[in-house]
Amino acid sequence: MTVSPDVGPDRAAELHERVVDWFEAHQRELPWRSDPAPWRVMVSELMLQQTPVVRVLPVFEAWMLRWPTTADLAAEPVGEAVRAWGRLGYPRRAQRLHAAATAIVEQHQGEVPGTYDELIALPGIGDYTAAAIASFAFGRRHAVLDTNVRRVLTRVVEGQQYPRTSVTAAERRLATALLPDPDAHPPAHCWAAATMELGALVCTARSPQCGTCPVRDQCAWRAAGYPEHDGPVRRGQAWAGTDRQCRGRLMAVLRDQDGPVDKPQLDAAWDDVAQRERCLDSLLDDGLVSLEPDGRFRL
Repeated sequence: MTVSPDVGPDRAAELHERVVDWFEAHQRELPWRSDPAPWRVMVSELMLQQTPVVRVLPVFEAWMLRWPTTADLAAEPVGEAVRAWGRLGYPRRAQRLHAAATAIVEQHQGEVPGTYDELIALPGIGDYTAAAIASFAFGRRHAVLDTNVRRVLTRVVEGQQYPRTSVTAAERRLATALLPDPDAHPPAHCWAAATMELGALVCTARSPQCGTCPVRDQCAWRAAGYPEHDGPVRRGQAWAGTDRQCRGRLMAVLRDQDGPVDKPQLDAAWDDVAQRERCLDSLLDDGLVSLEPDGRFRL
């Protein structure tokens, strides 16, 4: 095993064993874990981006009942996918999932491909999502760097409170170096799932539960006395009065209608005329909304 100079082979093996043992005892029961079929994992990964598990669960269950295969989703208009996305937010994810399903039907006989290279070639699938699907659905060996994993590694190994705003080359090298060997136990995909769950439940952003952490005695951040983050100020995302809120209001009106919507119905959803028109134009540009020949709008 090749690891960072800060993490020798013995320490890496200890981290693997402790975190995975904790995971086996404390992991949440989630439908895409109990049945990690590739399409289910893909849907869950798109839904979980920037969205809490508790909000995803009911939408995921309804989605899988309606579209249990890629072919089922690809056969319907993209507007139906956006409508079924409900209030998960960032509705372009529904559009991307529909595009990926269509490509899978056309290029892979409806079967979600199993390699990182094939997955990342699909429309709307980026580095993280490709690595996550390859790992969790197919047991491949990849560094899966979501926000939770990054925070755990930053604290335990680097001794810092928070990771950088975006993934750095050094961070990726560390995560890759820490992967268990191909034939090791636990395997790499278990390590990925375990570190992700540790970050979600214990090593949280604002209120880490260090007393219950399985690797607290190996945590560099704890050993350093929990130094405060010294990078750019981390601010929560604003919501009230933003374009995101305006777009959400417009999308809610469109989702609640079975057919086209008249412009006055959209006008009533948001008072600021200039902002409303800008947001409606952006929805049209993104392909989330279409303009009918009669001047009405629909998903």
